[in-house]
Amino acid sequence: MDFYAEDANIFEGFNSDTSDNRQKVYIETYGCQMNVNDSEVIASILTTNGYAITSNIHDADVILINTCSIRENAEVRVFGRIDLFGQIKKNKPSVLIGVLGCMAERLKKQLLEQKKVVDVVVGPDAYRELPILLRAAEEGQKGVNVLLSREETYADISPVRLDKNGVSAFVSIMRGCNNMCSYCVVPYTRGAERSRDPKSIVREVEELVKDGYREVTLLGQNVNSYRWEESKGMIKHFVNFSDLLEMVALINPSLRVRFSTSHPKDLTNDVLYTMAMYENICNHIHLPVQSGSSRILKLMNRKYTREDYLARISAIREIIPDCAISTDIITGFCTETELDHDMTLSLMQEVGFDFAYMFKYSERPNTKAARLLSDDVPEEVKTRRLTEIIELQGKLSEQSKRNDIGKSYEVLIEGVSKKSQDEFYGRTTHNKVVVFPKGNHKIGEFVFVEILDCTPATLIGKIVNE
Repeated sequence: MDFYAEDANIFEGFNSDTSDNRQKVYIETYGCQMNVNDSEVIASILTTNGYAITSNIHDADVILINTCSIRENAEVRVFGRIDLFGQIKKNKPSVLIGVLGCMAERLKKQLLEQKKVVDVVVGPDAYRELPILLRAAEEGQKGVNVLLSREETYADISPVRLDKNGVSAFVSIMRGCNNMCSYCVVPYTRGAERSRDPKSIVREVEELVKDGYREVTLLGQNVNSYRWEESKGMIKHFVNFSDLLEMVALINPSLRVRFSTSHPKDLTNDVLYTMAMYENICNHIHLPVQSGSSRILKLMNRKYTREDYLARISAIREIIPDCAISTDIITGFCTETELDHDMTLSLMQEVGFDFAYMFKYSERPNTKAARLLSDDVPEEVKTRRLTEIIELQGKLSEQSKRNDIGKSYEVLIEGVSKKSQDEFYGRTTHNKVVVFPKGNHKIGEFVFVEILDCTPATLIGKIVNE
């Protein structure tokens, strides 16, 4: 997967009724948006099977940590959390501890042998087995299932939304990945690519609209490769991502639609024209470039060149002139030279990314890069290059925000600002965060906000009548 988070996203349950005698489950989620959605699927499976979700770890009978293996740092943090859970288990021996997701898939043996407190280890395609595995663990057995599937999409499960705002939701449209980027562990931990039945996606979004949600984000390791095939007699019917995007946009014109992540080799003009056609599809594309050097891109097995990427940027600018573009960048990949690094910097300047997720290369075991390439860029060089990339992107992001000053945008109110109880925050169509005085409005409303100023991270505005 191209987008991943540097810091943990900890979703500490939600406000369910835990006053009854049901066993209580506490869920922590680390990693990307796909992991967040997986935790919501897990919560649905468990509540359907008689469990209750709690936001208080000390009330829990079961502690689950949904994990990410994209970067070594993410795994280190999870191991630290498992040690903390072990301390809780000393005081409450009956509590069960489970490790779920990508780390469970990749490190099953290590988790069971080194972390004796772990009772359950479940991979991304085996969440339906969780109730059975937990009950086996209650009897003293280790509950383990990390088998990958070529069919599982959890299409029939309505996720239990763990977010607090009830305004925006993630909807998974596919699972797995076929791209086999040489640095990436995702194909090994999440398996081959498979798409959900579009009817199940539309049904899930319709349920969200009925429940008052105002925004959905369609998720996949590579949403642009979404493809559903259905045969009716001799006739085959195909649904690609642009078709699906239109289907979702048509559910309700007041529903905002976002998606992530796009792979540059698969972002077709059809998708761009669909975005341009429907006002409720947000003008933001996350298009990971990873490197500005065609040589490095070939070593990464990204299947496009620098020129190919810039051609996609030109198409976006032509078809959707007012489109924000964000990206992922990895610096210090195997054999990267100063020239390769300079090419990344020059591409950043040429595109003018609105924001970016930037990382040092972190070798992941068993990937093609780990097997065949040498991680030969010194750590101090990686750090220096990353600093230069971050500094440049800081200037680009600031300029992007300054370009918005004096303009007005429709903003979906998502919550109360962390810095002031008198202010709301929301996002523009370009996925930029705005803070503004509350006025007489409430969470979940759309308002027009004039941008007055900005900080390096946030737009500052006021509500106007339009």
